Amino acid sequence: MDKTEAVREAAEAALEHGGPECRTDPVIPLDAMLRAYHAGATPDDIRAEMARQRQD
Repeated sequence: MDKTEAVREAAEAALEHGGPECRTDPVIPLDAMLRAYHAGATPDDIRAEMARQRQD
């Protein structure tokens, strides 16, 4: 999985599971975020993708 794909997945998971507050199972978005960080992403990359996905 490349960085772009990992960031997209992390943003989707965070939004699907209640946003940054993780109102549902926090493990799912956190696992996705860890994969993104391991791929070289930063928290700002994920935030920007979340904002982009909210606009779509």
